[in-house]
Amino acid sequence: MVRAGLERHVVGATITSVEVLHPRPVRRYDAGAAAFAEALAGHRIVGARRRGKYLWLPLDDLDTGDALTAHLGMSGQLLVQPPGAPAERHLRVRLSLDGAAEGRELRFVDQRMFGGLSISLGGAVVPPEISHIARDPIDPEFDDDVFVARVRRSASGIKRLLLTQTLISGVGNIYADEALWRAQLHGERPGLKLTAKQVRELLGHVRDVMNEALAQGGTSFDALYVNVNGESGYFDRSLHAYGREGEPCDRCGTPMRRAAFMNRSSYFCPACQPAPRSARRAP
Repeated sequence: MVRAGLERHVVGATITSVEVLHPRPVRRYDAGAAAFAEALAGHRIVGARRRGKYLWLPLDDLDTGDALTAHLGMSGQLLVQPPGAPAERHLRVRLSLDGAAEGRELRFVDQRMFGGLSISLGGAVVPPEISHIARDPIDPEFDDDVFVARVRRSASGIKRLLLTQTLISGVGNIYADEALWRAQLHGERPGLKLTAKQVRELLGHVRDVMNEALAQGGTSFDALYVNVNGESGYFDRSLHAYGREGEPCDRCGTPMRRAAFMNRSSYFCPACQPAPRSARRAP
């Protein structure tokens, strides 16, 4: 959603100036905030790419250029605004644009400041800092066969595998629960206990969930999570699993359950998604 918005609104624009209002979001740029601003000025944005939770904007050349990289963390936003728009409360970095996006600003807003911006030298295709992160499943070059094989060799639970960034990226906790509900699989089912057909069907559900979310503008439970135009997503209104503890399963009517999972929560139907024996024996 954010990548698509950036592609529509800032690709083709030239960065005329950069204002760093707080140094923490550019902490990963070793030369410092002033050098960060100077290094970006005058460069043209020629693309918008994403892998997992990272976004990057290739500069000047799609194949050999540098890239402006962004990680949104827990509360980061990239917003496109007219220059006269009031500054957001947690505005951290402001990029003035000319050319295709004349009269616009690209703003990095981050309340908790776990995210940040940096510059990757020669990182237009894939910044080397994130090359270890796997492709996401709606990437045309995602390798289904490799994914299936790796899942079926692992004793880890399938939900944990869906959240493993070196195996598959971009899924996230909410979308994992939704795909598992559709596939009628419990998140604790070990990968090596799944058939290749089950893994492929699950991957299809993951893609469906992600594409539906993109079509509806993403998932938003918090006013912080908005697209580049400041609009919240509506996919949360279509969820079958996440956040529905105690509500009837949309498939069988059994009350949905919640379980602690990696400092987060998992939501599932105990009838449609029976837990494996090992999980049922756990205290």
